[in-house]
Amino acid sequence: MHLLRSDDLTVSAIYCPLRRGIDVALNLEPRLEYIRDTMQLAFDLGPRLVIVPIGPLPQKDDDPASAVFLESLRDLGQHGDRTGVTIALDNSGDSPESLVAYLGRFDTGSLAVIYNPANLVLAGFNPFDAIKTLNKRLVYAQAQDARRVSPSRLAAVPLGHGDIDWMNLLAHFEVIDYRGALTVLGNDHAELATGVAFLRRFVA
Repeated sequence: MHLLRSDDLTVSAIYCPLRRGIDVALNLEPRLEYIRDTMQLAFDLGPRLVIVPIGPLPQKDDDPASAVFLESLRDLGQHGDRTGVTIALDNSGDSPESLVAYLGRFDTGSLAVIYNPANLVLAGFNPFDAIKTLNKRLVYAQAQDARRVSPSRLAAVPLGHGDIDWMNLLAHFEVIDYRGALTVLGNDHAELATGVAFLRRFVA
């Protein structure tokens, strides 16, 4: 904390990479303990937010992996409620409506999702409607752009070089009163700096 303060930095979230998903029963408890330890670190460093990659949601409730996934999220959500730390799920491929409906199964306030407009566009979803759908479940946003590079192909591109209307997007954030981070993604320092400069045209 002293090192962060000395450089005038704060931590917005901690990413928790996993070698196996939380739907895999093999060695699951050490994996959940690793996530709980990361949650403690997030509490100590201040953001109280941990990003956990989960992949696609289970498609069949009678699949054994689905039961493992459900119980893992329940365990993490209850732990988050006790400790005051939120789990932000980094999902791929599922619709915002599916995510909100799935999280509605849990009696917890500590399970949420991250938002990336480029990923939504690439998956065929409307990034503006997604903000309204996710609403209070949206606790962390990544600023990444997407552009049609051919009649049949879309691609993620550096912020400000795509087709996403960022002024409109940020207006949608205002509607749901989003006050979390906007994290610029990039491959190098120059790309990050350009992305930050672009975003500062719209955000005070």
